[in-house]
Amino acid sequence: MSVAIRTATAADVDAVLDVWNRARSVAARTPDTAEYVGQLLERDPGALLVAEADGELVGALIAGWDGWRGNLYRLAVLPTHRRAGIASALVEEGHDRLRKLGARRVTALVGGDEGAAHKLWRAVGYQRDEFVHRFVRNL
Repeated sequence: MSVAIRTATAADVDAVLDVWNRARSVAARTPDTAEYVGQLLERDPGALLVAEADGELVGALIAGWDGWRGNLYRLAVLPTHRRAGIASALVEEGHDRLRKLGARRVTALVGGDEGAAHKLWRAVGYQRDEFVHRFVRNL
């Protein structure tokens, strides 16, 4: 299987939504819409990374930069393509993007009860932050 990691385009929106729907984290709380993905692509065209395997979009990751810290979130790989290094490749591409933008520290948002996700993030060098808790509010 040949896998390519690249920056998403507007033509990828429906396929990204399909990946997120089929591989959705139980921790995801906000709705996924074409409008929201389009806003992301417009505001930060390089933030949404996708993985293609043999012409099919099989994974996605948002690598956001706010000028202070990098954030990785919405990592998803189709269940049929897991355990093939795709998530790790997406994360590494996210690191490359954030490094070029000046990030020195990166936070990954991971569902609290998602053991397989925790293993992946540890495998790519992340440690669980036991001191900082995240507070959220929908607008």
